[in-house]
Amino acid sequence: DCGLRWGKNSSIFLHSKHLMVSAFIDHRINKAIRVISIIQRDSLLPLYCIYCKDDHTCQTAEAEVQIHSDHFGFPYAASDVLCHGAHTQDAAFVSISTSRNISDIYSEDILPIKNTVTRETFSFNYTVCISNLFGSYNNVLQFAQTMEMYKLLGIQHVVIYNTSCGPDLEKLLQHYKKEGILEIVPWPIDHFLNPSKGWNFVEHGGDLHYYGQLVTLNECIYRNMYQSKYVLLNDIDEIIMPYKHANLSLLMEDLQQEHRDVGVFLIENHIFPKTQFEETGRFDRSEWRGIPGINIMEHIYREPDRKNVFNPRKLIINPRSVIQASVHSTLQQYGDVYYVPFDVSHIVHVRVPLQGHLTKEQLAVDTRVWDFEQELVSNVDKTLQASDLLKITG
Repeated sequence: DCGLRWGKNSSIFLHSKHLMVSAFIDHRINKAIRVISIIQRDSLLPLYCIYCKDDHTCQTAEAEVQIHSDHFGFPYAASDVLCHGAHTQDAAFVSISTSRNISDIYSEDILPIKNTVTRETFSFNYTVCISNLFGSYNNVLQFAQTMEMYKLLGIQHVVIYNTSCGPDLEKLLQHYKKEGILEIVPWPIDHFLNPSKGWNFVEHGGDLHYYGQLVTLNECIYRNMYQSKYVLLNDIDEIIMPYKHANLSLLMEDLQQEHRDVGVFLIENHIFPKTQFEETGRFDRSEWRGIPGINIMEHIYREPDRKNVFNPRKLIINPRSVIQASVHSTLQQYGDVYYVPFDVSHIVHVRVPLQGHLTKEQLAVDTRVWDFEQELVSNVDKTLQASDLLKITG
């Protein structure tokens, strides 16, 4: 689905280290072609766009390369290659090369160009972009609970980039794909590079930050530019939760009305340690004990803010307002950015603790997820049964 290809001539013979992912018309900048790419930062050669209306009508233009400023020190970085020129809006295919020679381009080196037509009505109001699954990820229960929570909050579309997952989660993914809410984008980045398993180059090494997280987030923004009114950029173990509104639609209606020039809404992340369990055991359900993964309903204790430690945020965006995004912020955007207050919305992030020394008494109680108890539990059960992961007898 993504291109994920090296140009044969350019990479093998001319030692250019660039990987093409997908291509879009950017109607905001004179209908230039934007190729989402991965480029080795210290060995960049001049690049050329070869864009074609059909097999016989092609043009060449010098490429404008924008390497994203957030690369966390890794050798390869998320990048945009912009193709400016006559009739770019009519092109159907594009390739990036170190050669101007059209005959050097192999048929498998070209990408189809998407977003050729703008839209003002969208297929979805809310899309969640999940950057990537890797390492045979098999956290089935938390994934199911999160997806069902998303649906209750008004999410209609989830895009996930899949490098590898466990066999149980694969069943769940296929269920959601069949249901129509989940779009699975194959992401075989490990076939091309040595992706890092973490965000810190000094600590984790590798060619590219966190399995290409920055690349997939940006690809997802452009993929949904004219499909979705809003896009949420967060991880699969994070739920952007409204606290003063029943769902995301009511939240965003108020926020957008109050802040008309804002296209990027930043939501605080808050950790709910998976090591601290709710004491009555009301959600320690025997039906779920055999399901791999974390039961988020048992973890209602929230770590306090630390005044001297940066609290990262995740994003709800109008994708047509964003040019480039990082994990916790946008790098380039049109319009304003707004920090959503904690009491209006924050992220429920059930994971390993960051402040593991704290006792349960030092944590805040946050039972917002329980407000959805009846529908959430029932819907998770139905989903696990439909995925052939749960057998309920009697």
